[in-house]
Amino acid sequence: MPNQQMQAWAKVLTGYAVEVKPGQTVAIVGGAAAEPLLRAIYREVVVRGGRPVIIPVFTGLNADLLINGSDEQLQYLSPIERFIREEADVTIQVIAETNTKSLGGVNPARQAVFQRARTGLVKTFMERESTGKVTWTLTLYPTDAHAQDAEMSTADYADFVFRACKLHEPDPVAAWKEQAVGQQRLIDWLTGKDQVHLIGPGTNLRFSTKGRKWINADGRKNFPDGEIFTAPVEDSAHGHITYSFPAVYAGREGTGIRLDFEHGKIVNASAEKGEDLLLQQLDIDEGARCLGEFAFGTNFDISQFTKQILFDEKIGGTVHLALGETYPATGGTNSSAIHWDMICDLRENGRAEVDDQPFLVDGKFVV
Repeated sequence: MPNQQMQAWAKVLTGYAVEVKPGQTVAIVGGAAAEPLLRAIYREVVVRGGRPVIIPVFTGLNADLLINGSDEQLQYLSPIERFIREEADVTIQVIAETNTKSLGGVNPARQAVFQRARTGLVKTFMERESTGKVTWTLTLYPTDAHAQDAEMSTADYADFVFRACKLHEPDPVAAWKEQAVGQQRLIDWLTGKDQVHLIGPGTNLRFSTKGRKWINADGRKNFPDGEIFTAPVEDSAHGHITYSFPAVYAGREGTGIRLDFEHGKIVNASAEKGEDLLLQQLDIDEGARCLGEFAFGTNFDISQFTKQILFDEKIGGTVHLALGETYPATGGTNSSAIHWDMICDLRENGRAEVDDQPFLVDGKFVV
């Protein structure tokens, strides 16, 4: 990608997504393959008066730890992890994997030990965010590995990423602000409603969002963004859902996942592939069997599945539900060591009704 694209990307990340201010400590965390973008972000943080701390990440290191480390080593929280979660004023993360399957051979039970040890850090970070003590953004740099997952050439994938981020627009910030206005109209209609009913192939699921807050995800956190989300009432989910696309977690995939809910909890779970991973994650803790998030995807610049949740959960006309940890800003209370987003495609023969009124039909908002 040309240098001017890196500069444009970095300017939007630091001037819109998180708005770096003078004197703020900014953790820039990213895969080493994203060096051109990391350098551009570093430069923009300096220009804006921030104090950049760059933390490069190398593909495969986590696999070495999870495969060869003792339980004590897996549970160790490094000063760098604590700094990112507990101290930095701003965190900018850049995903840039050179091997997206590096964790494919890791025993899910080992991953569970690692995740449980970080439950407190995740909770602290979310609490800091909810009180305005930290801002963050997350983006993805196009590598050969991500392009291969998406079944695209690297050049085509880079163009896909750029467009999904609205960086092809003459004024990307204005484009994101326009996106925010459209999403707010949907939120205004949903506010005060109670029952959500999802209907589609293999799916008939009801739950309540009564009293919960809908969040307008407009490029100020995930980048790209494009969703509106909330937290279902913890004991309200009833029925079943079949997920349309593979659910990727820590480099492993579950496909053909079906979940049955009663009184808000998963009482039966199955998968055509990766069922061992699914069951291991559901047994991490009590909260893993409850819904922590529900969202409508609203980014119609993203229309195809790429095996990268940062993009896939935003596909316009889909919904996704996350198992586990909730976002405190929504008013949800579920707590877990996991937050696993899974996508249900409602663009063909699917619909979402809210208080028995059509809201999303065949992938189109109808309100």
